Amino acid sequence: MDDGRVNALSPAMLAELDRALDRAHADATVVVLSGRGGVFCAGFDLGVLKAGGEPAADMVRSGFMIAARLLAFPTPVVVACTGHAFAMGAFLLLASDYRVGTLGAYTLVANEVAIGLTMPHAAIAILRQRLTPAAFERATLLAEPFDPPSAVAAGFLDQTVEPAAVAGTAQDVAHRLAGLDPVAHAATKARARANTIDALRQAIATDAAEMRARTS
Repeated sequence: MDDGRVNALSPAMLAELDRALDRAHADATVVVLSGRGGVFCAGFDLGVLKAGGEPAADMVRSGFMIAARLLAFPTPVVVACTGHAFAMGAFLLLASDYRVGTLGAYTLVANEVAIGLTMPHAAIAILRQRLTPAAFERATLLAEPFDPPSAVAAGFLDQTVEPAAVAGTAQDVAHRLAGLDPVAHAATKARARANTIDALRQAIATDAAEMRARTS
């Protein structure tokens, strides 16, 4: 992802991500999702979000549907976290299978409560499935920002490396995961995450209904 700025998840960016996943699915290949230097993803496009209405609701639903798609993706999904991950950016990170983060002064945060938003049901489902119980409470209720070392302890990241090594390390992980038996990996992922994916899809539907009620 590289929009030349902060990798905001606009409708266009989300559509491009969806198409890229279509190609990866057709090719049955491991996915590596990365950001630009200093930022992985700053979350949803605030201009679209603040404008409200159907475009905003569709953008939010699309973002969480991609997260659900990543959680259920039949091949391994690796993230190269190149920097800041805010809100939906952090949720995409948490929907992957393995996360390599760069070392440095950046933040991973679900900042909804800090900016006056009630945490979406879908976001709660994603945070709950990955973070440690204590980190889940702090991330969800208190909007606690995590730096790279605390992000590893919390479950946001699996490992951290020097900035120059993050892309190569993610590729090395992807190469290793490509050696897994594809049928066994896909079936085990579906079995292990069945309850999470069901809960997430129901949460997406609940969030969509609540957004429609607020804008009607």
